Amino acid sequence: MKDRVERVIDRIRPAVQMDGGDIELIDVVDGMVKLRLVGSCSGCPSSMMTLKMGIERAIRAEVPEINGVEAVAE
Repeated sequence: MKDRVERVIDRIRPAVQMDGGDIELIDVVDGMVKLRLVGSCSGCPSSMMTLKMGIERAIRAEVPEINGVEAVAE
């Protein structure tokens, strides 16, 4: 499951990098994806919307057994 999540992140990463940020996959535990948003994404007021409406939606579309996505602190 972690490999499938990583593939989705690799596909959406260029869009995040274009805005000066990046996504690090920390782990997948009990259906929860743990990510770290870095660069300009760290502390960005829109980062939670990006996380929920963009990243989580993309991951759940391809890995439906995922329960959710959460950001972890640096």
